Amino acid sequence: MGKLLVLTLLGAGLALIGERLVALRQRTNASREVRSVEPRSCHLIEGLGIKNGSEDIDILPSGLAFISSGLKYPGMPSFAPDEPGQIFLMDLNEQNPRVQALNISGDFDKASFNPHGISTFIDEDKTVYLYVVNHPHMKSTVEKFKFEEQQHSLVHLKTIKHELLKSLNDIVVLGPEQFYATRDHYFTNFFLVLLEIILDLRWSHVLFYSPREVKVVAKGFSSANGITVSLDKKFIYTADVTAQNIHVLKKHENWDLTPVKVIHLGTLVDNLTVDPDTGDIWAGCHPDGMKLLAYNPADPPGSEVLRIQNVLSEKPKISTEYANNGSVLQASTVASVYHGKLLIGTVFHKALYCL
Repeated sequence: MGKLLVLTLLGAGLALIGERLVALRQRTNASREVRSVEPRSCHLIEGLGIKNGSEDIDILPSGLAFISSGLKYPGMPSFAPDEPGQIFLMDLNEQNPRVQALNISGDFDKASFNPHGISTFIDEDKTVYLYVVNHPHMKSTVEKFKFEEQQHSLVHLKTIKHELLKSLNDIVVLGPEQFYATRDHYFTNFFLVLLEIILDLRWSHVLFYSPREVKVVAKGFSSANGITVSLDKKFIYTADVTAQNIHVLKKHENWDLTPVKVIHLGTLVDNLTVDPDTGDIWAGCHPDGMKLLAYNPADPPGSEVLRIQNVLSEKPKISTEYANNGSVLQASTVASVYHGKLLIGTVFHKALYCL
């Protein structure tokens, strides 16, 4: 009787895992074909090679673009595992803009710099601050830098840590040391994370941080990823990568968030940005997530950029602005626009500049 019970439980467990793996293939769009969409004049950005990627991009109103590079992330390919990450600067006002690595000064361990999501904040005195999700030694912190434009450098001001600030992915800063951040997994142990993904536990969430208060403000995500804010600062947009959608959340005076709507995109949504001219959402996406997880240089992951117009309407307009099967650009994570110019970044590959 005991052996029969054990075999029954084992069989049920294996059946559950099998069903979850099939569901995972569906959630990651395994074997989805990518049709090329390249309506613009695009070229690869010099100085950002295949080794380090360009995971997130944030563009100032002046046209200066910050690019985070060198992410080492569990389960993702890393072609330069021993090289520290960097922040690059690109001036989109130039006719032929190029990237330049920013020097980092201050009491900061540059050797363990592992930048992920980034967000800028401009103070009342026009001082520019750059906040960076960092994973030193595979932990999670938020680093605050002051941007010195004349010196082309970042001055490290502060490392922000908290017991809730774990498995961080992206960040959007809305005040002096007030920000929202996404926690893409509940667990921090790699094998538990795999179990979380397979079982689709939906324990991922969005956090609010200030020096006085840190709290969870939105729950129930499969894997909360990119996050940004509407032009009027009334709504927060959050990507749920494996659920293939964007959550629109209303922001309240006490920084709490309440759900407004969910926009399903049918692709794995990574980072989000907002067009400063129109308020449209631009999303860097992974058309086939399985190719990203099981990287094969002979059959690399493709890239996809979606634009979402009329976000708050009953039927937002969704259009594909760029798509490639990986022959040009692999594993796109972010698309950021500035007066019609488009930058597309990636996890570990190159970056694209389109006019």
